[in-house]
Amino acid sequence: MHTKRNSSAANRPLFLFLIARVLIALATQMLTIAVGWQMYALTGSPFYLGLIGLAQFFPMFLLTLVVGYAADRYDRRIIICICQMVECAAVLVLALGSFRGWLTKEGILAIVFLIGSANAFLNPSLQAMLPNIVPKELFPNAAASSTSVFHSAVIVGPALGGMLYSLGPEVVYIIIAALAFSGAMLVLFISFIKGYAKAEPATIQTIFKGISFIKSRPEILGAISLDLFAVLFGGATALLPVFADTVLHIGSFGLGLLRSAPAAGAMIVSAYLARRPLQTKVGHKMFVAVAVFGISTVLFALSTSLFLSLAILVVMGAANVVSVVIRSTLIQLMTPDNMRGRVSSVNSLFTGTSNQLGEFESGLTSAWFGVVPAVVIGGIGTLVVALWWIKLFPGLYRVDRLKAGEN
Repeated sequence: MHTKRNSSAANRPLFLFLIARVLIALATQMLTIAVGWQMYALTGSPFYLGLIGLAQFFPMFLLTLVVGYAADRYDRRIIICICQMVECAAVLVLALGSFRGWLTKEGILAIVFLIGSANAFLNPSLQAMLPNIVPKELFPNAAASSTSVFHSAVIVGPALGGMLYSLGPEVVYIIIAALAFSGAMLVLFISFIKGYAKAEPATIQTIFKGISFIKSRPEILGAISLDLFAVLFGGATALLPVFADTVLHIGSFGLGLLRSAPAAGAMIVSAYLARRPLQTKVGHKMFVAVAVFGISTVLFALSTSLFLSLAILVVMGAANVVSVVIRSTLIQLMTPDNMRGRVSSVNSLFTGTSNQLGEFESGLTSAWFGVVPAVVIGGIGTLVVALWWIKLFPGLYRVDRLKAGEN
């Protein structure tokens, strides 16, 4: 009985973290659907959907070094709380503007830029905090569990956002604000099972130390850059409103289904990995997963059937999560705790570049070539990147096991 109480107390920080992660992810996914659909309704242009991604990317790019140092120097829980409160306030402005009818496409982009600035601080702190609440030997399982609950929210969030949008965008925004506020409050109750070493006082050297560390570890650099270029070319999520409207003709609720489908595949695989972590040939498996992601992207672009498109997106999400779990575990286990914020901030920049800048790239190429050809070209680009990265980072391809300090 005493052992059970101790086990329960040890699991409490992880449990609270997972709940907070669900709330934050739900808010983010619902916001993506609402903003994307509202922008497309205002403009009818895929280019402006790409600008949403660009507006989120710029603050992340500009603040990368600062946010990483902040995550290593200050209490990561406080940083997360402040970021969520900023998002809450910004989303309430979106709700008011939608209700009053004065919200414009420029206003949406400005508020998205503000939210992107808050998320630039949020993501490194959120990534760096998990190793402080679970023992190192349990981290791969915890990382897979975190990924699993995240993708659960990604499944529910878009579908819920799409349904609620039919009641008016202000309804979605108010619920998003409530979720962001709840996540902020919950994070404050998470206790660390072990403290973390704070970064040294700010100097040019300490601020840039995360970049220097990544450059000295080819496996980490290869994993981060592989995700960057693979998703940069293969990411078609920004164009899903166009596919929902002009290719599949399924409306805002159907858009929610499309956004949820990759998360369904990701949740299934990440739940499996939480119980059965990858044991051997993890580098090889990551490259195979990236190749499957590229092939799925091409097939999705060519599909005109809703059910086939959903099935392909499920496979795409399943392949992507394998790469995500391997990359995140590799980075956290190979990075000293007093540098995790800075390394995570660079990782967030690369991830943000692949996601947000990838959305801009998709919007731009679709304006040039058309939606379907743009996504086909992107999927082929992902396959080329996977093959090229095997030659550039052979050590990453040969990584066998995910262990702390192991190359």
